[in-house]
Amino acid sequence: MKTIFLIASFISAGFVLSGCASVTRGMSEKVKIYASPEDAEISTDIGMTCSSSPCTLKVSRKEKFNVTVSKEGYKTQKVHVTTEVAGSGAAAMAGNALIGGVIGVGVDAYTGAMLNHKPNPVLVELKPINPANPNTPAGDLSHIRKEYEEAEKAHQENVLRRGGGV
Repeated sequence: MKTIFLIASFISAGFVLSGCASVTRGMSEKVKIYASPEDAEISTDIGMTCSSSPCTLKVSRKEKFNVTVSKEGYKTQKVHVTTEVAGSGAAAMAGNALIGGVIGVGVDAYTGAMLNHKPNPVLVELKPINPANPNTPAGDLSHIRKEYEEAEKAHQENVLRRGGGV
């Protein structure tokens, strides 16, 4: 009886630990979309829309989709958002191979938990149909780009500090 309990405990632990990335990262991700001009219409081919910029969409990590940004007087732009294996997703997958085994790897592959959307954030600067028209200035997200670049630089410096550098 003790042996059966022990075996059942190990099997249960395997199932609990098996979906590591599914548990730690989740099966969905928030994708932030910035459009300029801010009152441009934002829609996706998966049925999600935004009435203004910036907006955040909660999307399945497995879902690839297109973002369309449009506004009267401007050229409509589309951006394809794809997925890629994230560094932390790959680490979780390796942990699964060691701890959770095939079941954990399968769960994370099925749920897409090891994936990130790219690009994220999505930055769309609309171009006017008539550049000479003062009522339709070109979109400008340079301040947003700068914020994200500075945040990424700070993150990389933090990683180097914690890891001892290269």
